[in-house]
Amino acid sequence: MRIRTIDWSKGAIKIIDQTRLPREFKYIYIKSLKELWQAIKVMQVRGAPALGAAAGLGVYLGIKDLKTDSAARLKKELDRVISYIGSSRPTAKNLFWGLERMRKVFLLHKDKPVAKIKDYLLKEARQIMEEDRVACRNIGRYGAKLINRKDTILTICNAGILATIDYGTALGVIYRAYEEGKDPKVFSCETRPMLQGARLTTWELNKLGVDVTMICDSMAATLMQQGRISKVITGADRIAANGDTANKIGTFNLAVLSKYHGIPFYIAAPESTFDLKIKSGKSIHIEERGRKEMTELFFRHPIAPAGVKVFNPAFDVTPHDLISAIITDKGVIRPPYIKNIRKIILK
Repeated sequence: MRIRTIDWSKGAIKIIDQTRLPREFKYIYIKSLKELWQAIKVMQVRGAPALGAAAGLGVYLGIKDLKTDSAARLKKELDRVISYIGSSRPTAKNLFWGLERMRKVFLLHKDKPVAKIKDYLLKEARQIMEEDRVACRNIGRYGAKLINRKDTILTICNAGILATIDYGTALGVIYRAYEEGKDPKVFSCETRPMLQGARLTTWELNKLGVDVTMICDSMAATLMQQGRISKVITGADRIAANGDTANKIGTFNLAVLSKYHGIPFYIAAPESTFDLKIKSGKSIHIEERGRKEMTELFFRHPIAPAGVKVFNPAFDVTPHDLISAIITDKGVIRPPYIKNIRKIILK
């Protein structure tokens, strides 16, 4: 399946509208910063690595039509654009990593003509996408070594093609194992409340011919108890210096269940997801989303009483001592994480 989740095309940011899947596959073109902010917020584009690309392209989109010859004026607008994009979703490290890369490119070339600086910014945004493409394939290559023939793998949310540029992190491991003839089977948690596992992960895996079965999130324990899960692999939105990992709500549940049942629990994420400035998951800001995601089925049909109280965190944090290994584009990191994350990520 040759698709790109996000790209620059015809003077706009081209994305797959993921809110329409699986009933409709459609590209949309984002031509304004406000449209991009909204697309990120409502998850038309989502997934940590894809948000890194959205950040890079968004910065260029925000400044490309600025009419000025002043680098100082460009910097002021660039700072505004970066701040605005960063306010869309707070948890994914890749979003802020992409924004800071664009800021650094400006600072590196600030003495050049404005038109040239804009060229450098677009080049950097494209470089972010290319690096993600390569990183995901490296994650797949390293991670597939952990997969045995006929393994049955449980995953949650969507950490595949639709969460990256065109391959995936957690699903990238599965795709590589599938390409190597290991014939993995997948159980995909539906991932309440926005159903990324049901709508997106099963759609991807079906398209590529990988054996996938969807389950309700609450069914994972039963599958493990019955001995039907070999491994659990999930993506990540931010990883602290000690290995604590923020990912889609429900990931922590799976890690606890895996520990109890003696099942390897793996995180798959690129270098750009690591936040070595924070010591532990306690410092990760968890996004809390709107009540309608829980009280209405895709904002159309009420499934709870009007006015009911709602708690809707988008992510939870899995402590590092529940994680068997972290599969990265630089290699597989195992405990002790404080030492080995720096050893591998900073090499």
